[in-house]
Amino acid sequence: MNQILLTSNIRNKNIKKFKFIFTVSILLIFGLSSYFICYSYFSKKAEEISSSLITSFNIERLYSSSQNYTVVELNNKGNFFVIGIIEIPKLNIKYPILSNTNDDFLKIAPCRFYGPYPNEKGNLCIAAHNYDDDRFFSNLFEIEVNDEIKIYDYNNHAVSYYVYQKYETPQTDTSCTSQNTNGTKEITLVTCNNITKNRLIVKARE
Repeated sequence: MNQILLTSNIRNKNIKKFKFIFTVSILLIFGLSSYFICYSYFSKKAEEISSSLITSFNIERLYSSSQNYTVVELNNKGNFFVIGIIEIPKLNIKYPILSNTNDDFLKIAPCRFYGPYPNEKGNLCIAAHNYDDDRFFSNLFEIEVNDEIKIYDYNNHAVSYYVYQKYETPQTDTSCTSQNTNGTKEITLVTCNNITKNRLIVKARE
């Protein structure tokens, strides 16, 4: 009799344990599914905004007699200008370049965080997120020396820059922003290495 009761108690405990694990598993699956759905939604919205900015930029450039950059306001969090377009043929990248950098703007497109405007003398430094997917500068690690990067300015004049250096550096190292270019046009692309927590730097010159 005691053996039967003991076996029954063990079975009941196992059933309760199974129900608990099952319930937790369902909740985890639901939570992860919700996260990925939200992540995909906001990723798509950011891509749509970025694409619409390129379209608006091109229309403004074609039909406006003004040489001023178009001001865009983002949810009352500040104004930015679309100052040009960056295209990296090898990586199938084409995005607007925003005039200044903050957390909200970086969710939309690559941002100028230091240096001159596109295709002016000096070192134009452009930062963009690495989301470990196909967006923004996520695939920048695939670029190699002598690869081409095109920068379009407001007049739709494209200048080709060719990579001459790629390296990683600690986040505290800002030497890549140096404007000592001897009067030439250069660009510096900056993104994160999410594994090493360093910055990936790609430098190119005309």
